Amino acid sequence: MTEMEKARAGLEFIRGSDELRVIRERAEELCFRLNHTSPRDQQTIRAIEAELLGTMGENAYIKPPFLCDYGDCIHVGRNFFANYGCKFVDGGTITFGDDVLVGPGCTFVTVNHALEPERRLRGVMQCKPITIGNNVWFGAEVTVCPGVSIGDNCVIGAGSVVVKDIPANTVAAGNPCKVVRKLGKEK
Repeated sequence: MTEMEKARAGLEFIRGSDELRVIRERAEELCFRLNHTSPRDQQTIRAIEAELLGTMGENAYIKPPFLCDYGDCIHVGRNFFANYGCKFVDGGTITFGDDVLVGPGCTFVTVNHALEPERRLRGVMQCKPITIGNNVWFGAEVTVCPGVSIGDNCVIGAGSVVVKDIPANTVAAGNPCKVVRKLGKEK
């Protein structure tokens, strides 16, 4: 099994393989092109996004600047919107449902380095997927950590650090992010 196959399968892998480097360099080039294309040239922006991402739903849009590691592990649904300055560390899969709004400066991280110093120095890493449901709204500067799932219709407050799953139909906020209330009829 190659290091890329291990990473994508959620197994421990060693960073720095030639195979992973080639895919990262491709993503870096596409992010550079995306981030340096005029906002008036929407046709080029859409073409770059489609080439960069694994899948991209209808009417999905990412506002530059945007950074990711690989791109092909990112899957976004219909009407997805990511505001300025988002970063997706996508050694593992990041899946967004339909109608997701991502505030400026949000970060989604699927990879962990080994905790033990000697293993970390050898480059041992492991990826865990992030899964986001439909109709989720992330405030500005949210960080979502490896292995997290967020259910449908959630609101994640600005500045939150999401380290555990968040159930559907809730508002959650804080560091660490916790459910603060269930969604229902607004008063």
